[in-house]
Amino acid sequence: MEVIFMGTGTSQGVPMIACDCAVCRSVDPRDQRTRSCLHVVMDGLHIQIDAAPEFRLQCLREKISWVDFFILTHGHADHINGMDDLRRFCDLLGGSALTVYTTEEGASRTQAVFPYTIADRPISAGYAAFKLQLMPAVLELPQGTIRSTRLPHGGINTLGLIFEEKSSGKKFVYYNDCKQVPPAAVALARGADVVVLDGLRVEPHPTHMNIEEACAAAAEIGAPLSYLTHLTHRIGHVEWSPKLPSGVQLAYDGLRLSL
Repeated sequence: MEVIFMGTGTSQGVPMIACDCAVCRSVDPRDQRTRSCLHVVMDGLHIQIDAAPEFRLQCLREKISWVDFFILTHGHADHINGMDDLRRFCDLLGGSALTVYTTEEGASRTQAVFPYTIADRPISAGYAAFKLQLMPAVLELPQGTIRSTRLPHGGINTLGLIFEEKSSGKKFVYYNDCKQVPPAAVALARGADVVVLDGLRVEPHPTHMNIEEACAAAAEIGAPLSYLTHLTHRIGHVEWSPKLPSGVQLAYDGLRLSL
């Protein structure tokens, strides 16, 4: 299994507009954060999770050339606004609609933002077309299994995702954009090789886990390696990496994992 961190920043990105803090001025490339999204390759199956506003640029930078299907964790702007650029992958699929797995909220937002895409085929060559499907609790595929769980994120629930590759037996967990990891989600994540958790900032936040809460969730799950993502401009790599518990690291744009 290969995991590509296409973006690891918040809705404001880093550097942030009109800010001259130390992280926004940092020359460390790990502090240059586009909005959060992820690409997973599981036994050759290419799964795109969310589409940030920078999605096109992220695909070019990471050389993403194929998407078999798309998972939208929720319909907030920093995760949905790049979906129009999925049109190229519809072209590569021969003009077929791209399957989009999401929640009820995510489906409603997709229909509202991209009404012209809801069709079996693009309305014209070069346009996107989406076949919306509710993400099941268990999605069985020839390449492995993707389980989903609901995570609290303010007034909505987002999708937490658990990938298990058939050939290698490797297990990868992606819990982004959440205020906590409920007991059912902890149980699903146990035994994972790598876990990714929302770790927004130092200060508490009403809809996201902060660093302390994310580290506590990592300890409860007990994976050998956990990464924090969805990081604000208050979290610099040089300053914060030594402060994290053993086995917990900061993710960064362009990070690639081979499990």
